[in-house]
Amino acid sequence: MKRPKKLAVIGLSLLIMASQMVGCSTSNEAKGESESKTEIAQTSSKKPKYIFTFIGDGMSYTQVNAAQVYNGTIKNPDKIELDKLGFTQFPVVGSATTQDATSFAPDSASTATAISSGVKTHSGVIGLNADKKTAPESITEKLKKEGYKIGVVSSVSLDHATPAAFYAHSESRSDYYKIATQMSEGTVDYFGGGGLLKPTGEEENRKDATEILKEKGYTVTNDKDEILNLNNESGKVYAVSPTLQDSQAMNYNIDAKDGDLKLKDFVSKGIDVLDNEDGFFMMVESGKVDWAGHANDAMSNINDVIALDEAVDVAVEFAKEHPEETLILVTGDHETGGMSIGQATTGYDTAFDILSNQKMSYVAFDELINEYKESTKAQDAKIEDLLPIIKEKFGLMKADEPDASKEENANLVLSDYEYNKLVKAFEETMKDAENREEGTENEILYGGYEPLSVTLTHIINNKAGIGWTSYAHTGVPVPVYAMGASANNFSGSYDNTDIFNKLVEVCGLK
Repeated sequence: MKRPKKLAVIGLSLLIMASQMVGCSTSNEAKGESESKTEIAQTSSKKPKYIFTFIGDGMSYTQVNAAQVYNGTIKNPDKIELDKLGFTQFPVVGSATTQDATSFAPDSASTATAISSGVKTHSGVIGLNADKKTAPESITEKLKKEGYKIGVVSSVSLDHATPAAFYAHSESRSDYYKIATQMSEGTVDYFGGGGLLKPTGEEENRKDATEILKEKGYTVTNDKDEILNLNNESGKVYAVSPTLQDSQAMNYNIDAKDGDLKLKDFVSKGIDVLDNEDGFFMMVESGKVDWAGHANDAMSNINDVIALDEAVDVAVEFAKEHPEETLILVTGDHETGGMSIGQATTGYDTAFDILSNQKMSYVAFDELINEYKESTKAQDAKIEDLLPIIKEKFGLMKADEPDASKEENANLVLSDYEYNKLVKAFEETMKDAENREEGTENEILYGGYEPLSVTLTHIINNKAGIGWTSYAHTGVPVPVYAMGASANNFSGSYDNTDIFNKLVEVCGLK
């Protein structure tokens, strides 16, 4: 039956009124939830004077949403409700594919090169074309010519693949000394975060790369007070975290202690050091999202995504003071681990609150294992010795323990299947690495990591409803979140090389 015209008009009017009311309600709720919503929603078509490019290494959609699910579960345990990360509320969202010249499951060297320089190259190659010889001009090199100051920040070593792609050119990402010596060549004004893997070369007989930096006029410091006092009169700076963990990287966020400098602090200091009339570009990497993904450690992964979000918040606060001139991008270089929300044994359910029982990263737990191995003869070692520590650091317990009968611990009790997996992993852990079993089954179970540690993270992850398919990278596209000057250019679906191309366009570069 044909609707009467008058009723249709009335219905349309009511619909418009309802939508306006919903919009007002959402706006008010947003103000109550976060003062920054209004500012974040601003975009302009102006050329950006201040550019932040945040990269969650190994971070795709699942890693982002896992952090939101975890936060929502902890804050609202009786609801199915996300607690959104700040950058996921940016007004512009895009999606980027990540394949490189050799693989649909690329590495960080080639994907960071795609973002920094707009070219496809081989996995393992830094800042070079696919011929591994010619060097494209990176976004940092282009902007430097325009008078911008440049900052490179990472939670992992500064000679690692992602930060290196923004200042170096190398046929191999593993040539750490060659890469480190290129830090002093003048493109970058501010380095912050991790240390250097091979500052004196593979044979430890080369001139220290940090000494070369000092000779070129850089202030190199790992003193907390000195770092916190840096400003725009400090000149060129390499600020190294005073607390380093594995492979010259900053602590996992889950392992950080009160008073430790975090990624957000190095972004804040970067803003101070780079402050000038011509503008700046800062690349910031949360690199251990990737490392936790490789190790299938969901809680460490989530915590380092949260650390990235906190660092982005610093840039957002800066953007409030320069709303028409600041562009903020947040993306990943690739996905790591094949992480899933939902896995075989939990069906349609998740229980992310279980993850809160994990108190340290797999790396920190490895250290406890090593202490046990050093203090115990192999023939005397038994898993019962470590069960109290496992309970303390992961919350997991055997069914015959007194606490196992408490209702709040029901999801933390190990099944026979899980306990037997732990026993087998413990036996492998107690062997010297060269004596451990080889073969496909052990590769799937442990992926080359400490068997007991990775088995513990697998068990607690699975109980929470998180699965993994890999210890390597996958070919999943990554999100691109944008706010500020020319942010609208970053909407849609495109290749990761187009992040570079779009930056070149909006900055009016050649």
